[in-house]
Parts: sequence; structure tokens; C-alpha cells
Amino acid sequence: MTPLFSTRNLTHSYGDVRALDEVTIEVPPGRIGLVGANGAGKTTLIRNLLGMLQPASGEMEVLGLPVSRESLDIRSQVGYMPEGNCLPLDQTAADFVGYAAELAGLPTDAARRRSSEILFLVGLHEERFRYLGDFSTGMFQRVKLAQAIVHDPQVAFLDEPASGLDPEGREHMLELIRRLGDFGISVVFSSHILSDIEETCDWVVMLDGGRVIRSGPIEDLGIADSLTVEVLGNPQPAARWMTERGATVKVAGAMLDVRTEGLDAFTLVRDALVATNVGVRRLGQSAVTLEEAFIREAEEGEPRG
Repeated sequence: MTPLFSTRNLTHSYGDVRALDEVTIEVPPGRIGLVGANGAGKTTLIRNLLGMLQPASGEMEVLGLPVSRESLDIRSQVGYMPEGNCLPLDQTAADFVGYAAELAGLPTDAARRRSSEILFLVGLHEERFRYLGDFSTGMFQRVKLAQAIVHDPQVAFLDEPASGLDPEGREHMLELIRRLGDFGISVVFSSHILSDIEETCDWVVMLDGGRVIRSGPIEDLGIADSLTVEVLGNPQPAARWMTERGATVKVAGAMLDVRTEGLDAFTLVRDALVATNVGVRRLGQSAVTLEEAFIREAEEGEPRG
């Protein structure tokens, strides 16, 4: 399978500030979450992949095409939703999205039909003849998404698509992103709100200070269920038993927080309690979030994936 995009030793600087630092990754098609704090390098990476910025060094491919030589061909196969407010306020949504379709090569009549279809998809069919200057933030974001996918690209790069939205608008945007996969469109979704990525994506690229600290499927990043156990008696023997077998165990009084990778946490806890003759008062599951995984990877500081 051709990677969605890949980079090798990609470096980009703004003066003395290194926004991307020797970034080497390979990402498959699908819904890709690009996560990190503001200033981590997410937008810079997207703009380099689209040929909008020139790196100081390194190599890039998008859809199997080298960005350095095939940037125009790449742009014909991708959509881009920028973060900032960039739409012409004196045009209607229908005119602007139709114009975007024509720029992608659709004939005028086909572009108008396609514009109407896409605006219906994003929930703006009744508002399509209103001027963009009269739109709310949520409507504005949906128009930006519409112009990014109106030409049926292979991949859509979405830079902070839920930025500035209220809870209802955010959920609507996330649902639209989830649906893009049904139309065969891969998504690169950049956000500093990790819970949005966790809800929508199946692969995560974590950036911190311009460096990739982890890239891989969400299920391989330790984002899974863990167990919280309250024991009767001394918890230390059971904690040591599980730690010796590869679990991460935190002890707080009579409570044990048990997290495992590649092991069945419930079976491990059961066997530990039997082996150490420790009784259990209460046992429950707790979720390890993407935010917790990101903090853990950032603290470890070694790029992986």
C-alpha cells in the first residue's frame, strides 16, 4: 500500500527557530490525527507537504509523489482547509465553493452541481446563497471544509477544523470528518485538542517542539482500558508480582492502578491476587486517554514509530 505521506529528515526553520527537526515518518491512508501544542510544528508540516513552504533539508512524498518535483500534481489530488479566516466575505457560499471546484478542473455546470451537493453534505444547503460575511463561525468552518473536498480529493488536510466552535458545532464538524472515510477520502486532521483526535482518528502522529515523539495506530499508543483495584491488606506484594511481569502499577493506599501493553490486565490482576493471597474489595476499569499518552511520550522524549 502506498503511504499517504512520508518524510525523511525533514527540517524547517523560521530564523533561529527550528519548527521541524529531522522529522522522519511514514503514514498509511486513513484518518490521521496530527497532535501537539500550539507551535509544535503541525501547520508547518502540512504546508511543507503541500509544497507551500520549502524545507531547509529533507525529503517528502505525498500519495507516492515527491513533493520537490510533483507539487502541482499532488495539489490536484488533495484538499486543504487552512486554520485562519481566508474566505471572501462578499461572495455567496455557492459561488465560492463552485469557484473552488472550477479551479480543480470541473466544467462550470458540473462545478455548480458539485457545489450544491457538497454544501448539502456539510449542512449548508439552505444557506448556500447567503454571503459568507453573514455566516457564523461554525458555518464559516463548514464552508472551508466544503471547498477542501468539493473536487473529491484522495486526502484532505484539515488544520484545526474545529477551532472556535461551540460544543454543538464541534460535534457536527467531528461527525463530518468521520464520514469522509465513507467517501474514500483520507484525512489528516491537525488539532491541539486531543480528545477530538481520539474520537475521529485511527492513526496518530504526535509532535512536540518540532520533533515526532510517536507515530502509530491509536491502539498501539497505550490508549486502552486499564484496571483500578482496591485490595484487602498490603498491596505491595501484588504490585511487585505484576511489575515483574511487565505491567505498570501505581500504588495509592489500598488502590492499585494497573496498566499493561500486550497483556490482558484482568487476567494479570486475577493471577497476582491468587499468587500473593491478597483479597480484593473492588475492581473497575478506567480509560487511558490520548492526552495521558501524549504527556507520557513527551516526558520520555525519545521519538518512536
